[in-house]
Amino acid sequence: MPLLPALPDLVPRQRCGVIEFPVHHMRGGTSTGLVLHAASVPADPALRDELLRHLMGVPQSGQLPGNRQVTGLGRGAPTSNKVFLVEVEQHAGSPRLVSTLAQLAGEHGDIDWSVNCGNMSSALQLWGLDSGVIEALAIGAHDIDIRNTNTGVVTTSRMARELDGSFTATGIPGVPGNFPQVYLFLQQPAGAKTGKLLPTGKVQDQVHGYGVSCVDVAVPMVIAQASQFGKTAQETVRALEEDTAFMHAIRRVWSAAGLLMGLRRRDGQLMTLEELERSETMPKFCIVGPATGEGNIAVRYFTPQAGHASLAVSGGCCLAAACLIPGTVAHALARGVPPVGPEDAEIALGVANPAGILATTIVARQDAATGHIAIRSAAYRRSTQILLRGHVPLYQPSAALKAWLLKQL
Repeated sequence: MPLLPALPDLVPRQRCGVIEFPVHHMRGGTSTGLVLHAASVPADPALRDELLRHLMGVPQSGQLPGNRQVTGLGRGAPTSNKVFLVEVEQHAGSPRLVSTLAQLAGEHGDIDWSVNCGNMSSALQLWGLDSGVIEALAIGAHDIDIRNTNTGVVTTSRMARELDGSFTATGIPGVPGNFPQVYLFLQQPAGAKTGKLLPTGKVQDQVHGYGVSCVDVAVPMVIAQASQFGKTAQETVRALEEDTAFMHAIRRVWSAAGLLMGLRRRDGQLMTLEELERSETMPKFCIVGPATGEGNIAVRYFTPQAGHASLAVSGGCCLAAACLIPGTVAHALARGVPPVGPEDAEIALGVANPAGILATTIVARQDAATGHIAIRSAAYRRSTQILLRGHVPLYQPSAALKAWLLKQL
């Protein structure tokens, strides 16, 4: 339970005979979605999932090909079908946010609870301040930790206020204009999902005849050299998605690589090949090539079912870390990357993607005894904004969901 009681505008209400649910519709980095106060959401998984489907406009069950989500706030792409449930807990004498991500998809009702989203995570500190569940910032910088329940990763979010009370602003690739700036530091991100930096135990594996590197830093990802597929990692996302032979090939690769990585469902059971083939979130997949302009390496990133218009920050941090590991596909193609020394050091890497350069900083060292690379933290800069705050009317709740909501009024 949160330390603070739900505020009046963070609880359901009834107007004109219709129950309305409180939401913040937000942008974090290049993703959009909802942030909800966890205390306002049903604890029963079935009612919780029904509520999220109503809010995002996805089917309650089955498939609905071509669904445009006109009845909800989702926007079709995986990057705009995210919902964070957030509350506050006390840790070591200080408050920190606790986040749980629900990843939805427009055409079906399945909800994936297995991964975090680095982009949308950049919206959480602003949500906490705006909703009043954490104290307002004084002038200057303020850090707050965010513990993600999907992955166990703890991220430190940093925002700052200027003398006039406004948030320090910045621009990022893929987002026109300047908005409140957020720095996110992923603490101990290696093995976030699998417990291992290299889940297969190898720097490279052969999967269906393709050489790939399977790396788990903040998110498990399969990294492949673009030229193996006849690509350069300079193509547009649309051109890649329209190449059906290419999409079929990478789907086979990421699914089989997921089996090698030992990826598991939220209940702890190993994912089957069929589950990996359907998964909207695991493993992430990318093709990489030499950077032709700025940056250390070029990438085209998949979530995995759809190409990403830019690059998820968790995936960017994973790829940047892979660039530091000798023998990986990424290390072989990256340029201008210094060797990792025996002491923790900050190494800045730029990842060229369709929207520009994602700037990352990896804190790493080489273990003198084993020669292995140890990743202490990974940082990236994002911006965030509140798109809307208010209440969403629920016109078609089930009898069970309606009864639960009425008890909250």
